[in-house]
Amino acid sequence: MTTVFLLFLVGIVLVAVEILVPGGLLGLVGGLCLLAGVVASFTQFGTGGGVVATVLAFLIGAVTVYLEFVILPKSKLARKFTMAETVNGRSQPVVADHAAVVGREVVAVTKLAPSGVVTLDGRRYEAYSQSGLTEVGARLKVVDTDNFRLVVTQIKETS
Repeated sequence: MTTVFLLFLVGIVLVAVEILVPGGLLGLVGGLCLLAGVVASFTQFGTGGGVVATVLAFLIGAVTVYLEFVILPKSKLARKFTMAETVNGRSQPVVADHAAVVGREVVAVTKLAPSGVVTLDGRRYEAYSQSGLTEVGARLKVVDTDNFRLVVTQIKETS
C-alpha cells in the first residue's frame, strides 16, 4: 500500500511541476511513476485494485493535459512568461533591387579583396569586385547583383 501511494504521490507531484515548467522530462518521469504505481497496485491488490489505479492514473493524465494545454495558456502566469511583442529586426540587410542599382556608382567603404562593403545612397552593401583588390574610397560601378551582394568593377578613368 505504501509503495503504491508513494509512487502515485511522486507521479502527481512531478506531473504538477511539469504543468508549471514545461519541457517533457518531469512529465515523463511522473508518468512512469504513475505506471509503476499501477503495476504495483496490480501485484499487491489484484485485478480490482489495479483497475482502480489505472482509472486514477488516466484521470490524472487527462487533468494534466487539460490544465497544461487549455487552462494554463489563458492564465496570468502564462502571460507573464510568454513574449507578447514581436521583433521587427532583420538578420540580413535588405537585398538591393537589381534594376535600381545596376549602372550606379558606389564608393568602397572597406578594401575589397575581392569582397567588402560599399555605400550607395548612404546605405551599406556587401560587394564583390570583379577587378580584384580595390582600395578604400575607390569609385566603382555596379554591374550586377548576386544573391545578397552587389557585383562591382572599377571605373576606368579617362584622360
